[in-house]
Amino acid sequence: MTPSRSRPVRWMTACLGLLLSCAPAIAQDRAQADAGTALTPESVNAATVDGGDAAMLRAQVLLDRAHFSPGEIDAEGGTNTTRAIAAFQRFHGLEASGTLDARTWQALTADAVPALTTHTLTAAEVAGPFVALPEDMMEKAKRQALGFESLAEALGERFHAAPALLRRLNPGARFEAGARIVVPNTADAPALAKPERVVVSKSDSVVRLVDGAGKVYAQFPASTGSEHDPLPIGEWKVEGVAEDPTFHYNPDLFWDADPGHAKATLAPGPNNPVGTVWIDLSKPHYGIHGTPEPANIGKTQSHGCIRMTNWSARQVAGVVGPGAVVLLEE
Repeated sequence: MTPSRSRPVRWMTACLGLLLSCAPAIAQDRAQADAGTALTPESVNAATVDGGDAAMLRAQVLLDRAHFSPGEIDAEGGTNTTRAIAAFQRFHGLEASGTLDARTWQALTADAVPALTTHTLTAAEVAGPFVALPEDMMEKAKRQALGFESLAEALGERFHAAPALLRRLNPGARFEAGARIVVPNTADAPALAKPERVVVSKSDSVVRLVDGAGKVYAQFPASTGSEHDPLPIGEWKVEGVAEDPTFHYNPDLFWDADPGHAKATLAPGPNNPVGTVWIDLSKPHYGIHGTPEPANIGKTQSHGCIRMTNWSARQVAGVVGPGAVVLLEE
């Protein structure tokens, strides 16, 4: 049976991601936008391997399109990007150094797809609604929806980008209906194939999709447990997939819960503690799910479950179903 929004997954109670979305409003990103070199479609789409921020941004977008996700695209790189480059290199039979070299760059840019494109903001996008959310879990439970807090957050999720990067790509822009803005070219990436199995690596902090020949053809950053709530190593099965899930909070299941908290049900939405999708596993209380804090994926711990960006979790959810094999390994 496939879980759905109308039939919440009971095991969801034990998997609490980071609780408060900290994506800043676009207006608050202006100071950060002033830092670094100018990133224009011309400079980024023509960037070469030694092109600094422009090359990093181009690489991150093309890695994302190739299903070797760097996580939140920010033109800065980091551990998630290094792991994505190494996985891309292994897939193409190159030395998995995790650094951009001439051969890797040639393979990455072979199809000449532009890394940046434009998007015209619609009235519906700008209208939201956008509502600031409380940090306290009990107060969150009083809300009828846990939607985006700002246009910056909504656009960041749609284009897999840090809100600060969107401001940097659009200096001085007015983010209003009808405005044409520059965004990462992530919307029309090739379709993802169904895997033979899903592998979650604790040591590498990634989720990998593996084909019938044992080859990793897609990889996404993930947060995979903690000392208090370790990843349950072993082979499990997918029980079902729930989109826009509600979240059943039980403080008894969390070592760091506020002692004054009680059981509560939190409404669906991108700022729900498990994000916009839940992939239920045969290990009770465990699943693969999204998050309200994409910038922290692969960099912070979870309460035992496998936490991904909302967009990555949706991609994986789209190619797995009941019975799919999920291997959780060290």
